[in-house]
Amino acid sequence: MSTSSTTIAVTPSSRSYTLGELMVATAAREIHDGEVVFVGMRLPLIAFVVAKKTHAPSAVGLFENGVIRSTPAPELIYTMADPPNILGATQCLDMLGVMSLLQSGRVHLGFLGAAEVDRFGNLNSTEVRGPRGLTRLPGSGGACDIASLAHRFVVLLDHSKQRLPGRVSYMTSPGNGDGQGWRQRVGLPRGGPAAVITTKAVLRFDESGEAYLASLHPGVEAADVVANTGWPLRTSDSLSQTPAPSAEELRAIREYDKEGFWTT
Repeated sequence: MSTSSTTIAVTPSSRSYTLGELMVATAAREIHDGEVVFVGMRLPLIAFVVAKKTHAPSAVGLFENGVIRSTPAPELIYTMADPPNILGATQCLDMLGVMSLLQSGRVHLGFLGAAEVDRFGNLNSTEVRGPRGLTRLPGSGGACDIASLAHRFVVLLDHSKQRLPGRVSYMTSPGNGDGQGWRQRVGLPRGGPAAVITTKAVLRFDESGEAYLASLHPGVEAADVVANTGWPLRTSDSLSQTPAPSAEELRAIREYDKEGFWTT
């Protein structure tokens, strides 16, 4: 892993997709065929659809309100309780029903969002301090359970120093704590952060438990990513460009989110 960033850049390509579509396709590739996935809303919702229609037809989607789907909802949904998400569902349980799948180790991947994600993948969705003082946020919901008990989790968020501090101001949901071995020491049986997909890049985690820069979105320079990260972000020796959405992925996105509600 290198600490140098000023000499590494990725040249822009001709863009025929939005940043949201790039992030959706990148998230979709994190889903493996046959996996059980806590889907969530917004971009991860579309990522599940893309994965199902491309490389992971046997993936199963979970929603915190108790819905389990082996097929995507037949039309775009705006909340997980929308009628199209109920129609044709494999099961409609309660929250305890789907959360129990986490405890039994049957959930492979969870998608999460947060106000802050730090260098060890810890998440804050409880409170932040800014120029106007303390701002209270909605809190965990099911995120702490997913971060604690899924086999891995992936975070999507805007890339800025404020959103990516060296240490979260409040740990709502655990990543790698303070580094290697922390999850085992506190009794978490499995899991941890696999990737942070931002509006600029993809960060991944090494054996020390710390995030590093793995790929740059087309047109973004490594120096820009490092300058907008709240700790001295290390760069992979094999730094690459985040692959653009394929024609098949774009078709799946646009057939589902026809008006670009979530992806523009």
